[in-house]
Amino acid sequence: MKKYLLFNRVVPRWVIMILDIIIVATSFSFSYFIVYRFEFVNILRGYFFIYTGLYCIITAEVMYIMRIHTGLIRYSNTRDVLRIFSSVFISTLIYFAITDIWVLPTWPISSVTVDTMMVVNFSISSTLLILLRTAVKSAYYYINNYSNTAKTFVLIYGSDNSAVLVKQALETSANTNFAVIGFVDDDPGKINKEIEQVKVYDIDKLDKVIEKRKVDKLIIMNHHLDEDAKKTALEKCIALGIKVLTVPPSDQWIYGKLNLQQIKGLKIEDLLQRKPIQIDTTLISRDLRGKRVLVTGAAGSIGSEIVQQVLTYGPAMVILCDQAESPLHEMRLLVEEKFPDVPAQIFIADIRNYGRMRKLFYDFRPEVVFHAAAYKHVPMMEENPTEGVLTNVLGTKNVADLAIAFGVGKFVMISTDKAVNPSNVMGTTKRIAEIYIQSLKNSPLNKSTRFITTRFGNVLGSNGSVIPRFKAQIEKGGPITVTHPEITRYFMTIPEAVHLVLEAGTMGIGGEIFIFDMGEPVKITNLALKMIKLAGLEPERDIKIIYTGLRPGEKLYEELLNDGESTMPTYHEKIKISKVIDYDYDQVIADIAQLLELNKHHDVVDVVNKMKEIVPEFISKNSQFEILDNNDNVEEGVLEV
Repeated sequence: MKKYLLFNRVVPRWVIMILDIIIVATSFSFSYFIVYRFEFVNILRGYFFIYTGLYCIITAEVMYIMRIHTGLIRYSNTRDVLRIFSSVFISTLIYFAITDIWVLPTWPISSVTVDTMMVVNFSISSTLLILLRTAVKSAYYYINNYSNTAKTFVLIYGSDNSAVLVKQALETSANTNFAVIGFVDDDPGKINKEIEQVKVYDIDKLDKVIEKRKVDKLIIMNHHLDEDAKKTALEKCIALGIKVLTVPPSDQWIYGKLNLQQIKGLKIEDLLQRKPIQIDTTLISRDLRGKRVLVTGAAGSIGSEIVQQVLTYGPAMVILCDQAESPLHEMRLLVEEKFPDVPAQIFIADIRNYGRMRKLFYDFRPEVVFHAAAYKHVPMMEENPTEGVLTNVLGTKNVADLAIAFGVGKFVMISTDKAVNPSNVMGTTKRIAEIYIQSLKNSPLNKSTRFITTRFGNVLGSNGSVIPRFKAQIEKGGPITVTHPEITRYFMTIPEAVHLVLEAGTMGIGGEIFIFDMGEPVKITNLALKMIKLAGLEPERDIKIIYTGLRPGEKLYEELLNDGESTMPTYHEKIKISKVIDYDYDQVIADIAQLLELNKHHDVVDVVNKMKEIVPEFISKNSQFEILDNNDNVEEGVLEV
């Protein structure tokens, strides 16, 4: 029996049928003996074998028709119990009918004795049939969960139907080595109760549970990760060295079964994300449905998410513009697979190429533009400021000017918190782009285009961000490199950021800068420590953290408002409007024209100096350009670039 239970061997159906018939015969015989008070002489005279044989034949037929023998005993559940009761009950009714019509008139046995005997038999036979399945199921659970030393002992978060489904899925999988030793919950009504032979533990006493029981991992359904109580449990598990795994909701299981490949380690993004943002989909749908929508930077982290969310609102067309060929090709395949009914146009172009971008506007006549194309890496732009100006300033100007020329209804620019009191070239180029976009509401050429800017911090998991880099460093065995022990950053998930971009786009009337609630800033060192523990490793022992010093242009912390700016609330609690500084349109045009002219000569000193003139709050930090802030007159050749 053990080899069948331990190695998931399946007992043939005919064996189960024989076992059930033996139980039925034994139960009927025992009931017969009880009614006749074990007087064997009278029992044999009372046609015992005829009555027993008839009952066994009837029950065998009923059980065969109801397929009682076809289920795997080790996975028996309440439905199987009900089927057993039903089969015994139906067999009893049929037996009563046959004995009344045919047996009693032929063989002498009182009907009262038959009635009493069948009541006793019903209780005994149904009990024994259920006990067989319960015993086999319990033996299977024990042998598979405790006799194998290679088992991984896990707790499941929650004790609702979803948690029970996860337990059943883990126990019924032939390939898993998980042994469920309990549930953890914060519901007082369930704590210390048992569900399917395992205990429900108090989540507040998780550390004591871990001391008493061997616990390797905690399993949690990932669609509830934004709940505060669960986050507390996850933090506690990480602190105690318990690895956390996530499984998708049961409606996402493959063919209704949990696949081991769907069980994944908890991601740091899961710990950082907040409660889901509620957005007014009615307004967004009204704004985008039936419109031709252009997304620049469509193959990037933010741009690709904008494309996917916009497509859900039924636009007439979405134009995906990017200069990166391979990522844009991947986006085309994704869009064709997920949104086959919405026309999507792929347009390879560099936003710095005015002629190429003009062809895009001429051919497709977009009505809404989401401008996400930009250079974003601070150290790279600190080393290549003229390229930053070309893309982030000239590129933005090209797209914005074309939006006016072709009568685009709405232009939404994606900006960054690094544009606030910038300390680097990248942030300053984005701030200059913001200034230009804001000034266009006063342009005499602008007849109908509403220009809106959205400003937010880092997004989790974006290309080149800190989290993918830390993951790669951990996989290599470390060390993790952090620039400074006190550095902090704001984080937001990509879908969350794009939700707010779309919402802000609907409420903008033109000229605003919308600022998103980024929550509390995250200390990057703490982020690294959690990621090490999530990988099941010990900081400093398995993976070391090395501080490398601030990179060129990098701040210790980011801000969301410039000096002189304040905010006004909107109807959405996560979105505020910056009371921006007004700029003279003609002066902005002249300054940017001069900046772009200087940029043509690739003299970075003159270019950065002009940027500091346009954005006076631009103070370089940890950069080769700090000297420009300290000296009004910089001698030619003093600054090495």
